[in-house]
Amino acid sequence: MPYQIKRVAVIGAGTMGAAIAGLVAGAGLPVLLLDMPPSKLTPEEEAKGLSLTHPAVRNRFVQAGFDRMRKARPSNLYNQNSAQLISLGNTEDDFEKLADVDWIVEVIIEQLGPKQALMERIEAVRKPGAFVTSNTSGIPIGLIAEGRSDEFKRHFFGAHFFNPPRYLKLLELIPGEASDPAAVAAFRSFAENTLGKGVVICKDRPNFIGNRIFSYAGQVVLNEALARGYTVEELDALTGSLIGRPNTASCRLLDQVGVDVMHYVASNLYKAIPEDESREVYTNNDLLQRMVAAGRLGKKVGQGFYKEMREGKKREFWSLDLQSFEYVAPQGTASVDAFINEAKKQKALPERLRFMLRRAAEQPDDRGAAIVTLAILPMIAYAARRLPEIADSVADVDNAIRWGFAHQLGPFQIWDALGVAEGADLMKSQGLDVPAWVDQLIAKGEAQFYGDGTAYNVATGRHEPIVRDPRAIDLAALKAAGHEVLGNAAASLIDLGDGVLCFEIHSKANAIGGPVVEILLGAMEELKNDKWVGMVIGNQGARFSAGFDLNELGAAVQMGAWDDLGELIELVQQTFYNLRYAPKPVVTAPFAHTLGGGAELAMHGAVTVAAAETYMGLPEFAVGLVPGWGGCTQLNRRIIAETARNGGDTLKAFQQVFETLAFAKVATSALEARDLGYLRPTDRIVFNQDYLIGEAKREVLRLVGEGYTPPTPGNHCYALGRDGLAAARVAIYQLRQGNFATEYDVVIAEKIAHILCGGELSNPQFVDEQYLLSLEREALLFLGQDERTLARAKHMMETGKPLRN
Repeated sequence: MPYQIKRVAVIGAGTMGAAIAGLVAGAGLPVLLLDMPPSKLTPEEEAKGLSLTHPAVRNRFVQAGFDRMRKARPSNLYNQNSAQLISLGNTEDDFEKLADVDWIVEVIIEQLGPKQALMERIEAVRKPGAFVTSNTSGIPIGLIAEGRSDEFKRHFFGAHFFNPPRYLKLLELIPGEASDPAAVAAFRSFAENTLGKGVVICKDRPNFIGNRIFSYAGQVVLNEALARGYTVEELDALTGSLIGRPNTASCRLLDQVGVDVMHYVASNLYKAIPEDESREVYTNNDLLQRMVAAGRLGKKVGQGFYKEMREGKKREFWSLDLQSFEYVAPQGTASVDAFINEAKKQKALPERLRFMLRRAAEQPDDRGAAIVTLAILPMIAYAARRLPEIADSVADVDNAIRWGFAHQLGPFQIWDALGVAEGADLMKSQGLDVPAWVDQLIAKGEAQFYGDGTAYNVATGRHEPIVRDPRAIDLAALKAAGHEVLGNAAASLIDLGDGVLCFEIHSKANAIGGPVVEILLGAMEELKNDKWVGMVIGNQGARFSAGFDLNELGAAVQMGAWDDLGELIELVQQTFYNLRYAPKPVVTAPFAHTLGGGAELAMHGAVTVAAAETYMGLPEFAVGLVPGWGGCTQLNRRIIAETARNGGDTLKAFQQVFETLAFAKVATSALEARDLGYLRPTDRIVFNQDYLIGEAKREVLRLVGEGYTPPTPGNHCYALGRDGLAAARVAIYQLRQGNFATEYDVVIAEKIAHILCGGELSNPQFVDEQYLLSLEREALLFLGQDERTLARAKHMMETGKPLRN
């Protein structure tokens, strides 16, 4: 039967349940969020004369969960308008509404009895064919569905989101024995395409894949830290970004997850895996138990492995001394700093890991290398020993660890980087057991887990193709295969096939400077060739673009090369302008940080296809500048001029754009970018970033197929002139008088207003884009020569924070 998910219900408005509701609402689907009604009144409710039958009381728990979700930072919602798609209710008064939904998500207490009871109630009201999933992190799926009908079981499976569900890509999908493969496949497609998740199919084993391996590896590191006398600071310095993991490392991550949560997981896991040869690792110390007993539960209570200490305006994070069990002031990591600094000289992660693990083998007394080895090798060996118990393919394990915990490399990818045979020898030298299937792989001369588009499957004993969606285009693989048309150290032009080019920036921070512009100019020239039908602008680095290369700007300012700088500004302006009016469609594909000049580049496409996680904005104000590559002009065209054409309030539209630029507003999602005008209502948003380049290519081909006609240059902007400037000056004056703006803020703000209003025109009128672009250049060069701008730019480069002067 065909499956469609158009309406969703989430039962359980705790941290995870409410966040899942936020994720689904962000994808544009209406969500019913339910929680139980309370059994007694609060003192506040009694004081108001309310009863247990009052709607506000009945929905107290769900309302509280919803409110926490809306206030959470980072935000669970893609924009505040998404919250309007979430309706609230309780599991008594509103349970019958479940009959109208296509997917019911259970996110209640992690206990088998309540889950089974809830499934019995759900079965009585759900419509045939509706999916029911449990967000359990470890309870066997078969047990939760015990006693339910065959039809229910066919549409029931585990769907374990990782917290926070908006940001962590992993979704573990756990079919039960009776789950219909067609239903599982349909739900997987929905999760990947609509919710943007990376789906891993897991076997119904305790804690599935991600938490099974993570719990073991985390416990090993804690045990070794205690046994060898490492401090919390040392542990986190050595097990974070240095080894390709998030900066939360080991102890900060436990604080974030919750010390009590990890203790609960470890305790339950020990009981659930009597056949696991390594389960005694969970009984080697009682640190987590002691911390729970002492109320040191982590970030949610303000103390765990770290505790925030304040003295006046001074703030420090003191760490827990694992021996004395007291919090101590920061001590530093001098004992391991030399090792860390030497390791960081290896820029590429695989080389750095090889260096650190070999150092541990060669110099066993090296304190830094020792704990790195214990953080990596036991985890890899354990992952290998768990196959095929928890999964069949090494790719499923690697994806679960990368997507669920934001590791750069999964266990078997690290092992491949070490060399399978060499890695096995290193593990055995540490007394770690390597499973027989690995020794057999080495003996057969197939000493790698990954081949050309394949991954090793332990169940079949073969390398099998990794199934990839055709939209998941790999730019690095295309370049390696000889598809680079142009390129230098900062940018490339790549043939995507079907006559579509891709302009890719890969400079430091993907900043835009001379070398990037050089390839972009070459790309525009190449696009004239009849063999090409259009172009995508995008990349697969850490961000789309951090904007103008401030180092290049600073060098030009220090040399006083104003003519050269003016020529560069005009050159980039006109290049971006030409992208917009190119005879063939140019589609931009922004994602992650898309700032300053990067945002301006993205705004000049015929269409933009943006990743949902796009943090887009024009923050030039913070460095004492104004957007000078068409940012002011494009926002005028999209918002002020569009309002004028539709007979709307142009002064209000001007105020919106002015505040966006003067307050340096940066969107925290593509949906917010649309609200701010950085994206148009017609631009597309893609939730699965793996498909971003592929979807942008499809958009190029769609435009070509529809007979693309570029826009015609003309008077597309609307200048309010003196009327707008007068209103802006009043607002700026009030900000200055209220001490919300510095004297130099006033100078920059007036320049922004001058550009948006078209200068001192006597009457409002439509003007050409080139006119506003000339005002952008004039303002940028004026501000660039002010020493306060240089100070702001230097401060921003050194600290990453704006300087108010």
